[in-house]
Amino acid sequence: MTPFEFQPNLSGELLHLRPLVDSDFEALYKVASDPLVWEQHPRKSRYKRDIFADFFRVAIESGGAFLAIDTKTGEAIGSSRYHSLKPELSEVEIGYTFLARRCWGHTYNREMKRLMLAHAFRFVDSVVFVIGEKNARSRAAVEKIGAQYEGPLVREYLDGVAYTSVLYRLRKGHAPL
Repeated sequence: MTPFEFQPNLSGELLHLRPLVDSDFEALYKVASDPLVWEQHPRKSRYKRDIFADFFRVAIESGGAFLAIDTKTGEAIGSSRYHSLKPELSEVEIGYTFLARRCWGHTYNREMKRLMLAHAFRFVDSVVFVIGEKNARSRAAVEKIGAQYEGPLVREYLDGVAYTSVLYRLRKGHAPL
């Protein structure tokens, strides 16, 4: 099996995904500093600079994070990442996704997921999404692309705070790519 490529450059009509680098902090924080981006997220305070700085550092260290760039304006509009690769299960997780509010309700998230899924399915047979239990927007978005609900699970943040999430799975051949 070919090793999973965590940070390819992926391009579509609306956005370009490229590896996240340290110098992207300010542009990405400009998007993340909007409290409404995080209102349904278990970690609602992620809009605060110091808390986002920890999130950003972990994203860089993960080796799987992307900066999402609007192809028309060249502006940073969000981020997502691959993580938690489980080769023995032929599975990877896509998560930690957020987009600027101006991109909500359009097809940006759908295109982002389409690009990331097409790439992931070159290496694995299933992709999982772990979403905050009360994050209705994110849950609806993964349901729209065909992900199936598998049930609740509890995760822990770096600061030790436990929260309840839900697990969705999308299998190769079942994604509307």
